[in-house]
Amino acid sequence: MSLSSIFHPPNWGIFLWGVNHMPSPYMSRALTLAKRGLGSTSPNPMVGAVIRDAEGRIVAEGFHKKAGGPHAEADALKKAAKAAQGATLYVTLEPCNHHGRTPPCTEAILAAGIGRVVVASLDPNPHVAGGGIQRLRDAGIPVEVGDGRDEAEALNRPFLTWSRLGRPLITLKAAMTLDGKVADRNGRSKYLTSEAALAHAHELRRQHDAILVGSGTVLADDPELTYRGRRRGRDPVRVILDSRGRTPPEARVFQSPSTAPTLVFTTEEASVDWEREIFSAGGEIVRVDAGPDGRVSLERVLVHLAALQVLSVLVEGGPEVHGAFLDQGLADRWVGYLAPLIMGGAEAPSPVAGRGLTLPEAHHLEINSVQKRGPDVIVDAWFRRALERETR
Repeated sequence: MSLSSIFHPPNWGIFLWGVNHMPSPYMSRALTLAKRGLGSTSPNPMVGAVIRDAEGRIVAEGFHKKAGGPHAEADALKKAAKAAQGATLYVTLEPCNHHGRTPPCTEAILAAGIGRVVVASLDPNPHVAGGGIQRLRDAGIPVEVGDGRDEAEALNRPFLTWSRLGRPLITLKAAMTLDGKVADRNGRSKYLTSEAALAHAHELRRQHDAILVGSGTVLADDPELTYRGRRRGRDPVRVILDSRGRTPPEARVFQSPSTAPTLVFTTEEASVDWEREIFSAGGEIVRVDAGPDGRVSLERVLVHLAALQVLSVLVEGGPEVHGAFLDQGLADRWVGYLAPLIMGGAEAPSPVAGRGLTLPEAHHLEINSVQKRGPDVIVDAWFRRALERETR
């Protein structure tokens, strides 16, 4: 991610926050391999692996390509075959020691005769963290931990957030003018930014498990909420927040040919007749408790999505939705698209509503990248509190 017009992953931003040591060349290669799984491994993390022999030559490498497929270690070990005997394995995440969709990687490492293992980061799941490493050490294999840890954890921030907090990672996305307006005084917002910026936004959709808007955005823009980029990708789960049952069943989000589900979160205030209409249109109604403001409880929405193994959510809602996430401290990342336009006007909305903050209370972010796409500028930043969680 740079000032160039060429997008390059990982979109989560490998940025060395307070890193004291650069990764070894072998772990750097493993991290590069892991990035190839961006947008296709969820709900699994991105993982890369490198095997080198006693002379320092790389004899095999692998990465986790998609959920349900071979893990990075298994991919590399299969390619290495007999060359794995006595070799060193570099892997960006602690090898698993439990049966899931695939057998434990620890057993494959032992069977291959690997002589030493270097791990970048521990499994963030508190119930299994350290178990894979302990299994290898118990079998007599030396294991080193920490080479490239910060980079590996930054690569898998969605997985870490889901594992540690029990909710998806939240990215707020907004397109605006240089003077911070998301629509003109008449409410028109299509399209502020260029085709080049739109292509970047679709790549962002590809890399998230779900996309979320409020019913106001559905009524104003009637979006499909699908991925329409050039790279192979899947549509994200479509999520609509609708506290009172305003979303029309004829909305395009229900009509678009997509296999991704459309979840409409509402409260008991919405009518049963409306629920039946949405169900007939292809949507799924999820009733949750209302928050203190009388609207859908964001906390309950995120708990529900986490249970569905949604690790990341791209929030493309309007000012009220963005404001709600910020007011409740639920935002991790901000991606702002700045169009070279000035509209002015006190009535033209800005990207964030909510209760607002004083200057000393303002949210602090760390800018990860600034890049130009066509005539537009894209600012990608992380909320400082989200970064501070990683160092605890």
